[in-house]
Amino acid sequence: MTPTAVALTIGDPNGIGPEIAVKAAMLCAKVQPDARPILVGDEHVIRFYTDKFAAGWPLTRDWSSPDKPTLRYHPVAALEPKAFRPGQGCAEGGRATVAYVEAALDLMARGRAHSIVACPHSETNVNSAGIKFSGYPSLLARLKKVPEDEVFLMLVGAGLRIVHVTLHERLAGALERITPILIERAVRTTIDALKRQGIAQPRLGVFGINPHAGEGGLFGDDDDRIVKPLVERLKAEGIDIEGPVGADLMLGRQGFDAFVAMYHDQGHIPIKLMAGRNSAAMSIGAGLMFSSVGHGSAFDIAGKGVADPTPVLRCIQLVAGANQFKETV
Repeated sequence: MTPTAVALTIGDPNGIGPEIAVKAAMLCAKVQPDARPILVGDEHVIRFYTDKFAAGWPLTRDWSSPDKPTLRYHPVAALEPKAFRPGQGCAEGGRATVAYVEAALDLMARGRAHSIVACPHSETNVNSAGIKFSGYPSLLARLKKVPEDEVFLMLVGAGLRIVHVTLHERLAGALERITPILIERAVRTTIDALKRQGIAQPRLGVFGINPHAGEGGLFGDDDDRIVKPLVERLKAEGIDIEGPVGADLMLGRQGFDAFVAMYHDQGHIPIKLMAGRNSAAMSIGAGLMFSSVGHGSAFDIAGKGVADPTPVLRCIQLVAGANQFKETV
């Protein structure tokens, strides 16, 4: 097993995930062969899509022959065949989505995969299955049995990396939770993730909480009380970091390896505006190297052969190493 092997979960089995996973695995064999993706999902679902879109590509569970032009897979018995209905979202598909991620984490724990890429999920279907889900970071924290505040979301796209201190929650509640401890945890997790991606000395920019980072107290003293003293202390440690600066101004500056956003929209809007579905989402912390595509399950086109696997390939390249990732947006 090569050290850069990527466990590629097929996402919601009734969405476009299985199709783009199979297509991306084929593309990867041509443009990123060292990543060696392992399709993780129900065998009957994977075979359905390889028969449709990967004719001539043998499907194998034998991982000992890296030079053979094959699609490798790790079977997970999570979805009853009767619940496999491309284009029709259901709770069973949500439950299977999580089961695939659990199996991929097990592959990492056993040293059989270096990282994980997850194809699109449906938050509605996962929650309908009785599984609390508001995004991968909190789910992964629970599966890894660590506090949820130890796993953060990093969005990547259009030449930007933005990490979120808080994520999917009521804005008023998010603002109440922003403390120097939480911001510091996000900063240090970001630095560690960037170093794992090959950036030896990361430079970070920190967004302010309030407009204009409070404008010297004119728009609130939160930044002066919470963010500024922390940034100064981290600078004194030798960390290359700047802030707090208003998000709109900070994003116009050059030379940063990543930005730290305080809440969901502050980080999501610039990435989604500039990169769209070509963005990639990374969950960082707790020893994870986990990425997922920045778009949904597109049930309306599931199984029709028109879904684009390029965002999945980009996620694979991303977790395989920054030196191999080609930013094209």
